[in-house]
Amino acid sequence: MNRLKQITEETENPFALSIGDLMAALLLIFVLLLASTLLKLQDEFETKSQVAERYIAIKEDIYKELMIEFKEDLVKWNATIDSSLTIRFQEPDVLFEKNKFDLKNAFKVILKDFFPRYIKVISKHEFKDNIEEIRIEGHTDNVGNYYHNMELSQNRTRSVLTYVLNNTELNPQTKQWVKDNLTANGLSFSKPISDNSTEEGRYRNRRVEFRIRTNAEKQIDEILRYNSNE
Repeated sequence: MNRLKQITEETENPFALSIGDLMAALLLIFVLLLASTLLKLQDEFETKSQVAERYIAIKEDIYKELMIEFKEDLVKWNATIDSSLTIRFQEPDVLFEKNKFDLKNAFKVILKDFFPRYIKVISKHEFKDNIEEIRIEGHTDNVGNYYHNMELSQNRTRSVLTYVLNNTELNPQTKQWVKDNLTANGLSFSKPISDNSTEEGRYRNRRVEFRIRTNAEKQIDEILRYNSNE
């Protein structure tokens, strides 16, 4: 009698679901949500991969163009170009007097030749919109006070920036683009490239670098912000 009553109640109540049916429905919902999430993650990954691949390709193209432009000059300038798009002037006796920030005449001659050609390469239409910053970086060895060396390296990069903007030939439009993107950065001895415990290492660490930052990081940040707001 009780069993018959239970069957009758379940038949009369169309909303009565068994525990198994309920679990199956929940599992289906979970699978659909998981599939949707995985598709979204795949789209994000593919987009980021495309940005990364484009970033790598642009860096490689800029590097090749710079090497073609300056391959005949690097030895006489005692300069190097690496794949991180850093041009390193590493002959401190040519750059500045010891503990001074006025440019030596020999370095002025180098900059006057180097800078317009450098800007001509990186301001090409296929590169220009992908450049976030053109950094002039000044580096010292670890002799002396860190804060004094920070001020010294900053003053040196300002001297370089002032000279290249005021004494090299750039058309007005290009010059404005350079002003919008060029920065001077004194780094004291925080970024050594050699061992400061040796005279040779300290000599190599006293240097000026021109470094390019592309906007790949900015593009990835924008993608992440867009996805987080969805």
